[in-house]
Amino acid sequence: MTSAEPHIRRTSPSNPGTEPPMTTIGIIGAGEVGSQIARAALAHGYEVVIANSRGPETLENLVAELGPSARAARAADAAEAGDFAVVAVPLKVVNDMPVAELAGKIVLDTNNYMIWRDGHIPVIDSGEKTVHELRQEHLPESKVVQAFTHIQAPRITTAGRPSGTPGRLALPVSSDYPEAVVLVTRLYDQFGFDTADNSPLSESWRTAPGQPAWIDLAHQTRDELIANVAGARRDRGQPRHS
Repeated sequence: MTSAEPHIRRTSPSNPGTEPPMTTIGIIGAGEVGSQIARAALAHGYEVVIANSRGPETLENLVAELGPSARAARAADAAEAGDFAVVAVPLKVVNDMPVAELAGKIVLDTNNYMIWRDGHIPVIDSGEKTVHELRQEHLPESKVVQAFTHIQAPRITTAGRPSGTPGRLALPVSSDYPEAVVLVTRLYDQFGFDTADNSPLSESWRTAPGQPAWIDLAHQTRDELIANVAGARRDRGQPRHS
């Protein structure tokens, strides 16, 4: 596959009866994205263990709002408790995620590379690596998958529609692991969204800030998202220097 010929797949959720159910999600990051994913997951029967950088005692109000199927923990404990995990915090150049506790697990990376927030990361600026490839390097024994990068946090719980609804919104997914794509596709469908598979992680630059898929992130059907991903160009992304 070359950058001029993206392999975009119209992914559909697989039969949920073919694999053991994953019922507990460890969420690292209790900001807007992490808390909204928690709300959506709880509404669909998952249990949630959520963490932030300040300690579980600072999440008492959030956990009380979320209800009895949610509890707060430290990041390593949330990672260990989850059947799979969500990392809803920006990537740091020096890894700050619990590597051992996430080993062997699918890890949903919701991060977008934002120069104004993250500063310049040379290997991303040069196109050598994507932000999600760096997350995978930080978690070498995990199965990292780009997920929930193209939706404003409040819409995670409000914009979903039943499968087959005309105009249903779609979200991209990228991973080097097919089983991670399957899990995210199922989760998207449960939350009310279609999926466009833009794997592997090296192709996730196609949905980075500044690309057509980013500019139209609020209102993309699957066909529109696929077209926007195919129309990505390296020179359309974030400026290389500030």
